[in-house]
Amino acid sequence: MDFRGYLLALSLRQPESMGTLYPFNIPAIKSLINLKFHPRVTYFVGENGMGKSTLLEAIAVYCGFNAEGGSKNFNFKTKDSHSILQDHILLSKGHQLMNDGFFLRSESFYNVASEVDALNDEESGLYESYGGKSLHEQSHGESFWALMNTRFRGKGLYILDEPESALSVVRQMAMLSRIHQLAEDRSQFIIATHSPVILAYPDAIIYEFGEEGIKQVKYRETEMYRTFREFINHPEEMLSILLS
Repeated sequence: MDFRGYLLALSLRQPESMGTLYPFNIPAIKSLINLKFHPRVTYFVGENGMGKSTLLEAIAVYCGFNAEGGSKNFNFKTKDSHSILQDHILLSKGHQLMNDGFFLRSESFYNVASEVDALNDEESGLYESYGGKSLHEQSHGESFWALMNTRFRGKGLYILDEPESALSVVRQMAMLSRIHQLAEDRSQFIIATHSPVILAYPDAIIYEFGEEGIKQVKYRETEMYRTFREFINHPEEMLSILLS
């Protein structure tokens, strides 16, 4: 049976009375009507403040994940900071049921690690799914990598917000391999990233968020790729401009 993904598409109902309020005043959100998800990987890219994380969070909350991250079993809250966008989106879902899922937010991963500790006190052995020990006892990069390798079990939906924040370039390349393994096992990813390495997975849809709205682009067409390529190929010239 062909795997079409757990999430097929997103539509946004724009509230007319709130068009000037956050997050509906963000150009990319304001112009959003429909988005189609790739059954394997969908990327959100663009500059900071363009609405990538806001939309990603709304998708996660709509799907039943904790707004600060974790699985659907996580119900902690340290700060009520998510927007109301999830109340105005509609997700079209596939007919296949997921066996796993996780929402990763780099900015609140510390809180997720603390919740894992608390849950392990109640259910001994939970650490086995997170690298064999408390995430707080691992480096930031080790804990992210343990999550990818041991907690992500396949046949699941994984929503990742800037996962590169804790990973070296080598680990980012290894992450591509792990994404492929999981995608081959009926997993679907939605990823917001600033990394041209993580963005390179070929079987994917890329949406670029900007002042003009959201557009679907190819990898080599993204502003991220073109900027990094220019810097790597001409570092002296770029530095001369930046430091002048």
